[in-house]
Amino acid sequence: MSEDEIRRKWEENPMLKPRIEKVVVNISVGKSGEPLEKASKVLKALTGQNPCKRKAKKTIRDFGIRKGEPMACVVTLRKQRAIDFLKKVLHVVDYKIPKTSFDEYGNFAFGIKEHIEIPGVKYDPEIGIFGMDVCVSLSRPGWRVKNRQRARAKIGSNHILTPEEAMIFVKDTLGVEIV
Repeated sequence: MSEDEIRRKWEENPMLKPRIEKVVVNISVGKSGEPLEKASKVLKALTGQNPCKRKAKKTIRDFGIRKGEPMACVVTLRKQRAIDFLKKVLHVVDYKIPKTSFDEYGNFAFGIKEHIEIPGVKYDPEIGIFGMDVCVSLSRPGWRVKNRQRARAKIGSNHILTPEEAMIFVKDTLGVEIV
């Protein structure tokens, strides 16, 4: 199916047009304590939300990681906050995302090596420099039917978002070039 046919299909049936469900921003430090607190400050400054700390799932002696020790912080952004954050962060990767970053359901992810590359962020020697992962979940209206607790139901195969449709949607809404 060509891009024009897909866009026409979205216009005819608005339930088929994809949308940004959520954006998850993750900074994994690898150890608890002061570095994790600094990473948490960076995430709060970038997103305007309080980050949630994530704990290690298992002990790895070689890396000095103990099970249950906090080692990463995560923020989930939805609706307009997610779109605003994405527009700000895509500038760092020059609005280019590789085709391989998209999964089979149209979600995509990319990484940022240094948070100071984001426009409007200045380097603070007390905090340092952190890299982060940005994961974007795309879905169609009605996808909630599959995941809800009560009256859960299956979704037809024609309602599942394909990577090609996700790429077209990302090109149109965010102005991203797929490499």
